[in-house]
Formats: sequence, structure tokens, C-alpha cells
Amino acid sequence: VQLQASGGGLVQAGGSLRLSCTASGGTFSRLTMGWFRQAPGKEREFISGATWRLPSVEYRDSVKGRFTISRDNANNTVYLEMNNLKPEDTAAYYCAARRRTTMRTNFYDYWGQGTQVTVSS
Repeated sequence: VQLQASGGGLVQAGGSLRLSCTASGGTFSRLTMGWFRQAPGKEREFISGATWRLPSVEYRDSVKGRFTISRDNANNTVYLEMNNLKPEDTAAYYCAARRRTTMRTNFYDYWGQGTQVTVSS
């Protein structure tokens, strides 16, 4: 499975961005999808995930109410809508996929390249 993330950019605090991640080479509809981020000098952290089975979602506490994950199985794409962005959201964002349904884990099977999100104050 190959994952291609896009949609990052520079935005002012309070602004919005939508990240996209398109999968190829696998059965997207059977994959759990996750979004992670990593800021310079910090560990990678789980942001959000969405399962394929009885679709459920999870969010990191710091993004609840501001970020929304969704998936379009027909187009093999998962999205991360990010609103009310804060400077502390600045990081490289990565999408990932795994065959099991646990979302909040670092053990994903496939990873995309990062897309940079920079939020200015």
C-alpha cells in the first residue's frame, strides 16, 4: 500500500487546512487510517484515526473539537479537516494505514510521506 499525503501549508493562527491522503495498491476500505504529526525535536504523536469496520474515530485530546477525520472509500482517500489552528499545531503531518482496528498505536503497517503544516501567530 502506498500513501500520498497532501494539503499542508502556511496558515495564520485561527485558520484552517484540509489534509488529504490517498492510498493505492491495497484494499483501502479494509484499512484503519491514522494521522500523526511530528514537530522538530519532539516525538511523533497520534492525532486521529478512523477504522473501516463499524466506522469509529478517535482524536488526540488537544485537537478534539478542532480537527475532523473522514474517509472516502470510493476514492481511497482519508481527510483531516483542521480548524482553529494554533501555532502548536505546527509539525510534519503523516498519514498511515494498518490492517488491524486499533487506532491509537504507533504500529501502523504503511506510512506516507509527511506534509508540512506551519501555523503562524
